[in-house]
Amino acid sequence: MAFLVAYAVPIAVPTTTQATRNACELIVLMTWIAFAADYLARLSLSERRWTFVKLNPLDLAVIALPVLRPLRLLRLVALARVLNRVGSSTLRGRVVTYVVGSTALLITCGALAVTDAERGRPGANIANLGDGFWWAITTMTTVGYGDRYPTTTGRAVAVALMIAGVALLGVVTATLASWLVERVAEATDVEQAASRAEVEQLTAEVRRLVNELSARLEPARPGHE
Repeated sequence: MAFLVAYAVPIAVPTTTQATRNACELIVLMTWIAFAADYLARLSLSERRWTFVKLNPLDLAVIALPVLRPLRLLRLVALARVLNRVGSSTLRGRVVTYVVGSTALLITCGALAVTDAERGRPGANIANLGDGFWWAITTMTTVGYGDRYPTTTGRAVAVALMIAGVALLGVVTATLASWLVERVAEATDVEQAASRAEVEQLTAEVRRLVNELSARLEPARPGHE
C-alpha cells in the first residue's frame, strides 16, 4: 500500500513539489528492497531452491523486471495474494473478495500506468488521471467507447489490462454459475425432502388403515367366534 501511494502521488498530482517526488521515489526504492529481502530470505530457507524459483516466477519478476516505471506495478501482485487470503471463511466468499479487490486494483493500476505513459506525449488523448480511470473502466468492462485510447507506450498497459480483465470476467462468470447451480441444487433437495416426507406420511397412514381393517376382519375368519 505504501508503494501504491508513493507511485500514485506524482501521477495524480503532477504539480507536486520536487521534495515530495523525491520522498515518493525513496519509498518506492525501500519497498523494492523489502520485496527483494523477502524473496532472498524465502529462497535461502527453501530446501530446493531451484524448485522455489520455478514455483514463484511472479515473485522473481516483481524484483527483476520493474526497471521501467510502469513495470513497478508488478509489485502489487503481492497485494492481490493478500486479498486472496482474507475475507469470508467460505471459498466463494474468498473468491468474491479476491475478484472485487483485484478488479479495483487493476483499474487503479491501469489508470495510473496509462496516465504516466501517455500524458504529455504528442498525439496522446489521455491527458490526466480522470481520463486514465475512464479508459481503464471502459477497457475492463469490454465496453470500449474509443473516445480515450493509448497511442504510445501505454498500449503495453492496455494489452495487460485486457488480458487481466478477460481473466477476471471468467472468474466472475464461473462464480455466478456456481452460485446458481448451488441454489438450484438446494431447492431440489428441499423439494425432494418434502416429497419424501409426504410419501412417508401417506405410507404410515395406509399402514394404519390396513392394520385397522385387518383387526376388524380378524373375528370373521374360520375358527373364530
